[in-house]
Amino acid sequence: MSWKNLVTEENVKKILSEFSEFEKSKKTSEIKLSAQDLAGMIDHTLLKPDTTISEITQLCEEAIQNNFASVCVNPSYVDACFNLIKSSNVKVCTVIGFPLGATTTQSKFLETEEAIKNGAEEIDMVINIGKLKDSDYQFVFDDLKSIAYLSKKHLCTSKVILETCLLNNAEKVVACLLAKEAGLNFVKTSTGFSKSGATVHDVALMKFVVGDKLQVKASGGIRSYEDAIAMINAGATRLGASAGVKIIAGQKSESSY
Repeated sequence: MSWKNLVTEENVKKILSEFSEFEKSKKTSEIKLSAQDLAGMIDHTLLKPDTTISEITQLCEEAIQNNFASVCVNPSYVDACFNLIKSSNVKVCTVIGFPLGATTTQSKFLETEEAIKNGAEEIDMVINIGKLKDSDYQFVFDDLKSIAYLSKKHLCTSKVILETCLLNNAEKVVACLLAKEAGLNFVKTSTGFSKSGATVHDVALMKFVVGDKLQVKASGGIRSYEDAIAMINAGATRLGASAGVKIIAGQKSESSY
């Protein structure tokens, strides 16, 4: 079945109906993780526009010390991060078309190409939200496909940020279906720079749609161990947070990301 058949209004309604029934029948089971195991699921994140190199250096030191999955930074800091963490198992993650997703496909492609050249191993691109809302699914699919292709070519992990707080449930389903068909590795909830961040409902819905073919990254507003565990229990296997150090220490952060 092609992606065009998957994103019909009838099929999307069917998926939402099935998800509703799934939620009603789902048995609650809570996973508990050690600080060490949880750390390995965190992208230690610093994306503020006023970020300085000293803050980037601290971010990388914390990531190495705590064995976080990656550091997630803006593209201009990829090269610096690569040099700071290259002797560790921590990866460099960067954001593309961030935070609006409204740049052209070609600009996203070139931005990704440069980031990979500079040492990025994980790519978090922002979906074109306006095109999704306009139902211009061919544009959205091609946009996603280009980054999935480039990432796969260079053995990088690709994620697409949906900015779920700006989407209705049907749009979230369509975005997940397109991401799955385009060949990305993850669907991700949020940039952390819009109206709100990840919710348990959105993570659960996204996981229901993508199944085992893709993974889900929850990001935005994850400030405590309890927040992190709630997202993991909903289906997330990766967390984007600037509060990673406090989260694994069992403390609560007041950070907005």
